[in-house]
Amino acid sequence: MNKVSSIAKNTSYLTLALIFQKIISFTYFTLLARFIGPEYLGKYYLAISLTTIFAIFIDLGFANVLTREVAKNKKDSSKWLGSILALKIPLSLLTIIALLIIVNIIGYDTLTKTLVYVSAISMVLDSFTNTFFATTRGCHNLKYESVASVIFQLIVLFFGYGALLLGGGLIYAMIALAIASVFNFMYSFTIVYKKLKIPIKLHFDKVFFKKIFIITWPFALFAIFQRLYTYLDSVLLSIFSGDVQVGLYQVAFKIIYALQFLPLAFTASVYPALSYYWQENKDQLLITFRRALNYLMIISLPIVTGVFILADKVVLLFEDDYSLATWPLRISILSLFFIFLNFPLGSLLNACDAQRKNTRNMIIVTISSIILNLFLIYRYQAVGASITVFVTNFLMFVLGVRESRKIIGPYGRKTWPIFFKALTSSLIMAVFVYYFKNSINIFILSIIGAIIYFSSLFMLGGIKKEDLISIWQSFVNRKKV
Repeated sequence: MNKVSSIAKNTSYLTLALIFQKIISFTYFTLLARFIGPEYLGKYYLAISLTTIFAIFIDLGFANVLTREVAKNKKDSSKWLGSILALKIPLSLLTIIALLIIVNIIGYDTLTKTLVYVSAISMVLDSFTNTFFATTRGCHNLKYESVASVIFQLIVLFFGYGALLLGGGLIYAMIALAIASVFNFMYSFTIVYKKLKIPIKLHFDKVFFKKIFIITWPFALFAIFQRLYTYLDSVLLSIFSGDVQVGLYQVAFKIIYALQFLPLAFTASVYPALSYYWQENKDQLLITFRRALNYLMIISLPIVTGVFILADKVVLLFEDDYSLATWPLRISILSLFFIFLNFPLGSLLNACDAQRKNTRNMIIVTISSIILNLFLIYRYQAVGASITVFVTNFLMFVLGVRESRKIIGPYGRKTWPIFFKALTSSLIMAVFVYYFKNSINIFILSIIGAIIYFSSLFMLGGIKKEDLISIWQSFVNRKKV
């Protein structure tokens, strides 16, 4: 199968899986939020935010390098995998020690500390799982990772919510995450070893380790600053404003995070192809990248418009205690457009050996985020954190566009028309949604709004018949990837 068909196939697998995964995940989040309230929700996600930040010191950007190198040359996949696994074992021990020290220095309460300790189990296992699945991505195979993502969330939902119903409390809900991580680790290991037939053995070679670090350090810096950028706001909210504000902010954050499955699925399959085209076909590189931008603009604009209008209805899904999350959600959702487009922009830079520029951009954005959060969270709490999210994602977009033009040249001539057609269709949908938001059920209204949007976009020529046929064939085509 050619590269374009492979992208479509892998995108179909991962998109379908992530749709189910995010539905299950969001359902669990909603049940959890309604069951425990803003304060304990804040404690739960504070623990996850802390371990997620520290997890990057185990991975150090190895996953991106592993995917890229395996995509370039599958013959060396075992050597790359074994070397990275050998590096991650001591890094895991050092990271756990550092996490325990920091948590005790800050002086969190006993419940929060225990949640962090349990979450640390998932932190380590998920890091190794990500390494195994990075290998499968390099082999242009996302089917098994797609299956695992769904099963993972089903385990969390079953054991986590079951524990709450039986009176087990937050600690047992966190244990459910650890159980799901154990499954994912064992599954990913088995897929690489049994299905892909890649030998898994630790590889110790100081010269090769040096080569890995030389290639990896820009990815590592990027990943460290990206994690700080993404999760430090929850930690700062906890310190300056308390756990309740963390819980309110998590409503907006979780919705934004749940919606990211679309660009995540698309770029996960596009990234290996971009790496290949950078070496073999520069013209196809431009076409693939531009197509990714167009599709993600078409998808993101109606979501941004719809959620902004319906924010007051959306937060009520979590009970009245979360009504103060309306404006954090409205402000945060505006950033989703830039979040979507930043995925292919970052992937292009990484795939084209411009990871240092990508890292520099992330450092600039993270420093800006920390400064803004220190000022805005102190004054405006969760709303301030949401403003920071919008401003910094826009900044990341501007920086990414500037660097991408240096690699592939100007590409706006064929993207601006798509943008304006998608924006016009979104505004047509917005009028209908706003007028009927108080008289039609939010779920039914969302479906009708989507029909109006895509119908308008089709009539405006923003999406063509051949695009629909291509999407349909990507789902029904069952040839081997």
